[in-house]
Amino acid sequence: MSSASLPTSVYKLIKLWSRLPGVGEKTARRMVFFLLKQDPEWVAEFIRTVKQVKDDTHHCSECGNITDIEPCSICRDKMRNRKIMCVVESDEDCISIEQAGIFNGLYHVLGGQVSPLDEQDIPEESIEKLKERVVDLKIEEIILATAPRIEGDLTAFAIQEALKSIPVKISRLSYGLPVGGSIGYADRVTLHMAMESRKEMQ
Repeated sequence: MSSASLPTSVYKLIKLWSRLPGVGEKTARRMVFFLLKQDPEWVAEFIRTVKQVKDDTHHCSECGNITDIEPCSICRDKMRNRKIMCVVESDEDCISIEQAGIFNGLYHVLGGQVSPLDEQDIPEESIEKLKERVVDLKIEEIILATAPRIEGDLTAFAIQEALKSIPVKISRLSYGLPVGGSIGYADRVTLHMAMESRKEMQ
């Protein structure tokens, strides 16, 4: 189906939808045509919810996780172990570990990774915030939950280097995560094994 045979608004929505991760143009087209078949009230609710998510969510000023309250529910939970901190690359990784129910400490979301080929780096303010939190909260162990690929290795080493002057144990997720995989797509059992068999970084 060529763009000339589609209404301009439909073609534009397909193009926008195809920019989503893992969504090609054919999948985007199916989604748009599904949307066109739905009840107007459902479509209106869908649109309102997308706008609400964008308007009402932000990153927690403490840990950097996505939230609609300040600080986030994890940071304000007094029942959590406040002496251990899991450092992740993205808020998606944080949610994956949290939903797996394998960790009851605090988190720190870096908001980036070290990837020279993509010219990406960890935001300097995130590293400074991490150092500040480790000292202020008297954190005893940092668990680096970075992806098991070269970017994750570089990110883990960068954090280890940044914290070298602070007396804190640093370990990293270990057995169970496939090389080249992603924290965000790992299942609960895999994450649990990786968390339980974490190894201290030397």
